[in-house]
Amino acid sequence: MSAPAAVPVAVCQFAPTASRPDNLERIAELATEAASRGAKLIVFPEYSSYFVDPLDESLAANAEDLDGTFVTTLIALAADLAVVIVAGLVERASDERHVRNTVVAVRGDGVLAVYRKQHLYDAFGQTESDWVEPGEVGEAATFDLGGLGFGLMTCYDLRFPEVARVLVDAAADALVVPAEWVRGPLKEHHWTTLLGARAIENTVYVIAADHPTPIGVGHSQIVDPQGVVLAGVGTAEGIAVATVERAAIETVRTTNPSLRVRRYGVTARES
Repeated sequence: MSAPAAVPVAVCQFAPTASRPDNLERIAELATEAASRGAKLIVFPEYSSYFVDPLDESLAANAEDLDGTFVTTLIALAADLAVVIVAGLVERASDERHVRNTVVAVRGDGVLAVYRKQHLYDAFGQTESDWVEPGEVGEAATFDLGGLGFGLMTCYDLRFPEVARVLVDAAADALVVPAEWVRGPLKEHHWTTLLGARAIENTVYVIAADHPTPIGVGHSQIVDPQGVVLAGVGTAEGIAVATVERAAIETVRTTNPSLRVRRYGVTARES
């Protein structure tokens, strides 16, 4: 009899800077610690490769291709640690001014999935679209690990339940959410509420990694299919580890078959 599907996962909350080498060094330190604690999937925040506040033209100057230093270094690190790593990077776009806000999932043999943020943060006084090109609406970005499906989304996408539902319809058992959830009035409340809501309504796990304060709200979390926080970080840098288990998903869906009884599908909106 095969072992039940269960994957130890970690969220690594750290503050990326304008130094790309420093960011990679910090990622290596955190990933090594997370792996030593048993994690097989290690998740880092949005903009892990490069970040400035406010966003400016330096993003384009520090953008990379998917075969650039950032991704190839992550692949080598994943190989050394025998893990899968998910992290956000600033990717080159179709013009010289803009970039793509991209998330990659990698393991030692290469890239497993790529997701480009669909909903840009043009809200709460911010205009991410000044600098970032939105990703196209299309196939769900998912990957498999340890008999479980994981789906990628990014930060502000969390406010749009359709993104999560598309991933779950593509057999994701857990939503992986790198973020830079900017601080502001009630923003911590919105973050934690939405993480729980996406888990509860889809009966899946949510694995979310944020930037710490003072720019982000922190509170990176691993949330179970009933919206219970299994492990989390406060407002400083840190690591949280918990296990994602298929048995827990099946148990919840026995009493709450919300996916099976739903009456509506998700369709892309015309631009």
